[in-house]
Amino acid sequence: MSLKPVNVGLLGLGTVGGGTFNVLSRNAEEITRRAGRGIRISHAAARDYDPARLPGIENIQVSDDAFQVVDNPEVDIVVELIGGYSPAKELVLKAIENGKHVVTANKALIALHGNEIFAAAQKKGVMVAFEAAVAGGIPIIKAIREGLAANQIEWLCGIINGTGNFILTEMRDKGRDFDDVLKEAQALGYAEADPTFDVEGIDAAHKLTILASLAFGIPLQFKKTYTEGITNITREDVAYAEELGYRIKHLGFSRRTPAGVELRVHPTLIPERRLIANVDGVMNAVLVKGDAVGPTLYYGAGAGAEPTASAVVADIIDVVRTLTADPENRVPHLAFQPGALADLPILPMEEVETAYYLRMLAVDRPGVLADVTRILGDSGISIEAIIQKEPAEDATDVPVIMLTRRVREQQMNQAIARIEALDALHGPVTRIRVEHLDAQ
Repeated sequence: MSLKPVNVGLLGLGTVGGGTFNVLSRNAEEITRRAGRGIRISHAAARDYDPARLPGIENIQVSDDAFQVVDNPEVDIVVELIGGYSPAKELVLKAIENGKHVVTANKALIALHGNEIFAAAQKKGVMVAFEAAVAGGIPIIKAIREGLAANQIEWLCGIINGTGNFILTEMRDKGRDFDDVLKEAQALGYAEADPTFDVEGIDAAHKLTILASLAFGIPLQFKKTYTEGITNITREDVAYAEELGYRIKHLGFSRRTPAGVELRVHPTLIPERRLIANVDGVMNAVLVKGDAVGPTLYYGAGAGAEPTASAVVADIIDVVRTLTADPENRVPHLAFQPGALADLPILPMEEVETAYYLRMLAVDRPGVLADVTRILGDSGISIEAIIQKEPAEDATDVPVIMLTRRVREQQMNQAIARIEALDALHGPVTRIRVEHLDAQ
């Protein structure tokens, strides 16, 4: 017997919503072969949209009231592509209350309110799928939740914001300044008019929160993620990193340690020979280290209409395949059974151990370097490499660049405070954390 088609209600016909509509229409036949039944968008909600970009949109009901779609008894699956916290949260909870399955690309919503949303879905026996919320078209959530389910995940890290990666790539390739490249990213449409979420790492922190939860079986804890942006990275830092054999990437990093889970987003020096160090432009990549499989790398487009739609439609297919499955036997939202989430502490940044790149401006006179190295030595910090530059014409200050071995952040904070107090030093010490991402 052939099952009747599943009706999808699409909230939002912007970039991703439009992409989802087009991919689902264009690949309808292929998708039916994969899902076992037809999937069609029967209703949509959007304030304004361009029908010319959406061939066939005239055949469905489009309303400007998203709650009408969520309350429509004919709609089986609600796809939320509006973004933001509100009214997205209200719409998703209402859809769940109405017994509808939900697919969303909204990382902010999942990172902040996922625990509550999944609990509501669990109670109602419906699914909430969110593959498109992290790294656009890369199927990283499925990989961690299903493909790597045999492993204890040891750590993961990712370049999970294309805007920030584009800026750092341009700074490196063309020796340009941050502000200059940011303006270009805005002109190209890669960065928003208000780029805070991207350049300050908030967007990456939303995504990292979700990945860490899936990897370690912990509740979503966005507020405990340490977040630092790239606005203070200079082209000099990019050049010095290169000289030392490293690239600077804006990295989301999470590791399980005996003391708890590290959850941090910040600029990071990575050895240039690592694959992830060579992920450029607006591309995303996530590196996951499992105990059995070793390091695995997932690379692809982290944004854009059709790459993101690829993940949204895959989620719709997943939901359709399991519509008939008993709720207890579905893949759990956060990879681990809801009752089996671990209450591991999130480590405060002061407790995290990493290596460091330090850059300081010192007066060009004997003994200054000795003072700095002595302070580091007193704090138990070993130095791996030093670069001391010649002073520029007529300048009395010289840049000094150091790489240290791994040390606790708290020790480094104390050492930096003492170094900055030296009268031979001008201005603050620039610090960028270093990760070697070794397989062992």
